[in-house]
Amino acid sequence: MKKTSLKGLILVLFAGSFMTSCDLLKDVKYTVTPNPLELHGDSVRVTVDVTFPEKGIKKKAKVEVTPMLGSTALKTVTITGEKVESNGTKIAYKPGGSYKYTDVVAYKPEFENADLKVTGKVYKGDKEKEGQFEETKIADATIVTPLWVNKDFRVIFQDDAFKRETNLSTSSMINFDKGKSELRPTEMKDKDMVDYKNWLIAAQTNSKIAIKNIELGGWASPEGEDAFNVGLSNDRSATAEKVLMDLAKSLNLGKISPNVYLKAGNGPDTKGLKEYLKTSTINPADQDVIIRMMAIAGKSDTTGKTARKTLMELGKVYQDLENLCFPMLRRVEIKTNYILTGYTDEELKAVSKATPDSLDVEELLFTAELTNDLNEKLRLYNVAIKNFPKDFRVHNNAGAVLYAQNKMSEAKAAFEKSNSLKENAIAKNNLAAIAGATGDRKKSRELLTQAKGAGDQVSYNNGILDIQDGKYSSAITNFGKSSSFNLALAQLLNGKPSDCIATIDNSTDKESAQGYYLKAVASARLDKVDAVASNLKNAIAKDASLKTKAANDREFLKYSDNATFTSVVK
Repeated sequence: MKKTSLKGLILVLFAGSFMTSCDLLKDVKYTVTPNPLELHGDSVRVTVDVTFPEKGIKKKAKVEVTPMLGSTALKTVTITGEKVESNGTKIAYKPGGSYKYTDVVAYKPEFENADLKVTGKVYKGDKEKEGQFEETKIADATIVTPLWVNKDFRVIFQDDAFKRETNLSTSSMINFDKGKSELRPTEMKDKDMVDYKNWLIAAQTNSKIAIKNIELGGWASPEGEDAFNVGLSNDRSATAEKVLMDLAKSLNLGKISPNVYLKAGNGPDTKGLKEYLKTSTINPADQDVIIRMMAIAGKSDTTGKTARKTLMELGKVYQDLENLCFPMLRRVEIKTNYILTGYTDEELKAVSKATPDSLDVEELLFTAELTNDLNEKLRLYNVAIKNFPKDFRVHNNAGAVLYAQNKMSEAKAAFEKSNSLKENAIAKNNLAAIAGATGDRKKSRELLTQAKGAGDQVSYNNGILDIQDGKYSSAITNFGKSSSFNLALAQLLNGKPSDCIATIDNSTDKESAQGYYLKAVASARLDKVDAVASNLKNAIAKDASLKTKAANDREFLKYSDNATFTSVVK
């Protein structure tokens, strides 16, 4: 068999036989590139170089040429001899000449196995000379390999913020008498300390609670000397430590180790005083005096004594501080920091079935990720929608499941709801997937532009549109380095059949029907007939309908008389 390259295959025919009785036109050569014709985007471009030899067209001849692609008539052109006064391209009688014909026609399914032919009329002067000239085939049509693109537009699930371990804290307080660091007998009966005792007991039996540390921050009221108050605050912190250690011992709380206590003597609580003054009824002028004097009162010298005396002379104002403010400042703040471990995966699954309404939105979102069952995922997302209807994520994720179930209308509504609650790039990508899957490529492009940064899925989806638009190099870039059928297809269409085969062999389509078929096409472009036959055998074994497809596929046209090929497809 004569071997020729598929790309740029040229069929040369001489149209010298006409339904005429004179030689107005002879030996015209038509060169079609490429041949077979190829689908790019949504259309087929037809390029024909028409060559007239010396004395190939009479001086008074006029020809109207109409290419036919299947049953579809393309643009008609007029070519005239040099003595014809008419619109059209003039060709000299000697030495002849040429004309480049181009047209672009929207693709129709009938073009896949059609012929490109030329027909037309020949005139002498203004009179038609015995009708049309003979219809002549000049090329085959059409390679439609781009139609193999998988329209598997990818949607994105919103992430949850579930944390298996959460850092929490609980607080309580021990108050002290003025100038004292001893525990008051009634202090452990206060509600906050009773609650804290009960919390410690519960924590002891709760395997999901782990105490990290217990901060003991000691404070003093700011009316005395700073040095004294610093020491006093340290003593109060030490008292609190002993109180809690004794409490732990009495409750048999073995899990509280002595090294968890973090003591700190913070000295006088000037900040607390200022906060109290802001909410008090003390007039602003007196507040300014108190703040200035308190700043000096902490000194141990004469100025400190004078400041303390001045404060005492404020009378009722100072007494209000002594009665209402300072007692609150003489304290130890107890802050217990702990780690709360949430449900295990198995516990989450169980709870999600038994009492799903008890789970928060993060737990529901996370639990949905633990299953591959689409119906179970959707159930969990619907629970989340019911209980947390204003969370845009749950609507989006429900839409992603509906998309996977091919429920496009419901999925679109869910994505639109998500985006209405909070405009977000992920919902835009997912709406673009809907538009692409339903054939609205323009809308899909617009949405993908708005979805920039949402994830790799945006680029992949653009890659699908690139193949459909005939932008194969851009498609390769958008598909990235992850091996996929579509990446292999883009490489093939971009003139890299060897890369195509390598990509397929590294993808999940390595042994699929479409994977084997695409490798057969790539092998044909590499002119490896044995590999063509081998891959087609594997493809047909997995999908018998591919036998008919291969027998008519213009990708294999050059092997139509090859026994190795025909033994597979006949």
